[in-house]
Amino acid sequence: MMGVRYISTRGQVEPLTFTQAVMMGLATDGGLLLPDAIPQVTPDHLRQWATLPFAELAVQVIRPFADAEDLPDVVLREICQRAFACFAHPEVTPLVQAGGRRILELFHGPTLAFKDVALQFLGNLFEYILSRDGGALNILGATSGDTGSAAIHGVRGRSGIHIFILHPHQRVSPIQERQMTSVLDDNVHNIAIRGSFDDGQQIVKDLFNDLPFRQRYQLGAINSINWARILAQTAYYFFAWGRLSAGHPDRRVSFAVPTGNFGDIFAGYLAQRMGLPIERLILATNRNDILTRFFQSGCYGSAEVKPTVSPSMDIQRASNFERYLYYLLDEDAQQVRQAMHDLEQSGQITVSAEKRQQAAQLFHAVAVSEEETLEQIRSFHQQSGYLLDPHTAVGVRAAFDYPDAICLATAHPAKFGDAVRQAIGHEPPLPPALQGMLDRPSRCTILAADTAQIKQHIVATLPPR
Repeated sequence: MMGVRYISTRGQVEPLTFTQAVMMGLATDGGLLLPDAIPQVTPDHLRQWATLPFAELAVQVIRPFADAEDLPDVVLREICQRAFACFAHPEVTPLVQAGGRRILELFHGPTLAFKDVALQFLGNLFEYILSRDGGALNILGATSGDTGSAAIHGVRGRSGIHIFILHPHQRVSPIQERQMTSVLDDNVHNIAIRGSFDDGQQIVKDLFNDLPFRQRYQLGAINSINWARILAQTAYYFFAWGRLSAGHPDRRVSFAVPTGNFGDIFAGYLAQRMGLPIERLILATNRNDILTRFFQSGCYGSAEVKPTVSPSMDIQRASNFERYLYYLLDEDAQQVRQAMHDLEQSGQITVSAEKRQQAAQLFHAVAVSEEETLEQIRSFHQQSGYLLDPHTAVGVRAAFDYPDAICLATAHPAKFGDAVRQAIGHEPPLPPALQGMLDRPSRCTILAADTAQIKQHIVATLPPR
């Protein structure tokens, strides 16, 4: 009996297995891959999962999405154990109380950002698939700050893999930049583009949509366009719920999620669709507020990217939004294709008032200003002694009307010393992982935000074919 298969939001890809979907990354029709049905969890599952250690919980959450013939139990368990063994906290993503709020700390991985949860899993998964099937993989990704370093640390030194990461030149924090460029392994290639994250994301999509180039150079995706990333992140929603609810299946909770690319909050949406009793998903953006504007008005329209103190959210074209749109439009791939065509032609998508009201039943969207972000860091620290990074501060501020919400802490504050200094008058102490980071030797190529130039650089860098 066939289990879950993966289809494209645009409906023009033959059904794939889980590992085929992981290796494809972006669907070959330009869409994003999704399961053809979302596995459901029962109250018994919730009770049983509530006290599991994180790695074992991840196994249980991921298992229904991948056939055992494709990804055997013993392999999945080994991948999860290895992925989360490198986290500094024994609970991996601990739920703590601070300043009268519930904070889900997602920054205990090797690069001190929530992306480590998914990218340690994905790096180990890539290695398994390549060892099983042979071949090579050239990973291509764009980052607004944290994805790049987490991806690099997930695959550095792994055989059969090269990784090319594009980041916006001088638009990430100095620590974020050095976390990427100081990794000098031969298979790691950093590219700073003269442009925004959205420019880099578009270049990545352009190269994936160049099917002959993609096939010849065996491109793989690590951005949250890769389904495995979304799936791994779903686990910490179940983990947080279990630690708070003590396994009572009727205990409903809300989550506040700072998001720019819609990946982290889509993982929460997936958890809710699976059956996790989520009351609200509080979608928090900075002044790059395309997502907030959509949930408040029903119109999704891109604008110019504005630099902020929360640079990982400086995005005006959220790549994971298409996955949510697919469900909002009743899983109608033709409607999605038309909507994405409209976006390319006119720069916007508009949904009906009925669909906007439907979205508002689960999502509460708030845009947080620069002043509010810094004030939130300042007041929270004065009240509790706990330091929020600027992205987490956006989420905490957005959850003002939801005092019981679980706020996702997406990065360690020491990664954003300038913002913290603006808020409290001095930079945070550096944890051991970041000490001396700015003094380490680094390697990076600076290029124009031009698809042809990036393509030429990749061809020149890889061994001759």
